Amino acid sequence: MSRARKRPDRAPYTPEVFDDVKRRIAAGEYQHDIAASLGWNQGRVSEVKTGKLGGDPDQPSLF
Repeated sequence: MSRARKRPDRAPYTPEVFDDVKRRIAAGEYQHDIAASLGWNQGRVSEVKTGKLGGDPDQPSLF
């Protein structure tokens, strides 16, 4: 019998969450810690940091 693993809850990609990520980065928190707390991978946090994601309010949503 196999056990299905439940995928961890993931924070939505919203302007409010992007602002929180930027605030946490500015406060010196590590990207991998931010990612773990949101259920994201570290690459998504890096994209927010560099402005590739969440920089433009008119930017279409990823998902």
